[in-house]
Amino acid sequence: MSEGSIESDKEVGVALALGAIAVVGAVVMAAYPGQLGKAWGFAGAFLFATLAVGAVQLFD
Repeated sequence: MSEGSIESDKEVGVALALGAIAVVGAVVMAAYPGQLGKAWGFAGAFLFATLAVGAVQLFD
């Protein structure tokens, strides 16, 4: 009987989902008329982009 390992692409899926949220934050940053909304958009984009990179490292 042969033993095999099952590889998962969970890190790719999580990274893509978090990356999509980061893109939404970047759009908010670009499109929001006020400075406070732009700041929140930047904060969201930065946070979720960082989490996307961390997810790839965590699940690898």
